[in-house]
Amino acid sequence: MRDHSIPTIDIIELCLLAGKLMLQNGAETYRVEDTMTRIAASFGIHHSHSYVIPTGIIFSIDGLEPSKLIRISERSTDLEKVTLVNNISRRISGGELSHEQAMMELKELEKANLFFPAWVQISAAAISSACFLIMFDGKWHDFFPALVTGGVGFSCFLYLHYLVKIKFFSEFSASLIIGFMAFLFVTSGLGHEIDKIIIGSVMPLVPGLLITNAVRDLMAGHLVSGLSKGAEAFLTAFAIGSGIAVIFAFY
Repeated sequence: MRDHSIPTIDIIELCLLAGKLMLQNGAETYRVEDTMTRIAASFGIHHSHSYVIPTGIIFSIDGLEPSKLIRISERSTDLEKVTLVNNISRRISGGELSHEQAMMELKELEKANLFFPAWVQISAAAISSACFLIMFDGKWHDFFPALVTGGVGFSCFLYLHYLVKIKFFSEFSASLIIGFMAFLFVTSGLGHEIDKIIIGSVMPLVPGLLITNAVRDLMAGHLVSGLSKGAEAFLTAFAIGSGIAVIFAFY
């Protein structure tokens, strides 16, 4: 039954906030739409409509209430936030959370910074780069060069993205540095296979989640979202490849 004590516009705001948090942090389009629909249904609104693309959400219900649009200007990857929003949605559906409690928890989650510290991200990128080198049939004597190159490259990516909010530029610059460091390691004799060092070191920059979500959205019939995420993944791959290509062109 519909709880008429809660204004319809407040329910719409709650659904939009949940959808915004999920979309900003790497959720698939179908998951965002499903979560918003379930939250609305939990408060008695069974005829809601949503249109989600990577840069915005339109949400409306049958009746006199106007449709609302929310703009998504920044996107990152934080699957923990996606999981927490899903958990809040399930608790709403189970009757464990009121509208006010759910809105308060979502607003607190919006302000929360759940990212690992920069040194943890850089350390993980360095270790994964070295492990990717071994996985791609590299030799153990290139383990340390890949570890250093991957860590330095990812730290440059984080720093440049902090200074300039243009992802293409930071990815291109990071891959440029990775290619240059791999070349230095090989020419100094500390590294042996420059291709394996580069491949392992750029793997932390590869847009794996974007590619996965693009394919998943296309399979689910969300063609606009799937194509736009695929284009974003292509630009990232192009930036990485261009940075490495510049180094090979000069050396």
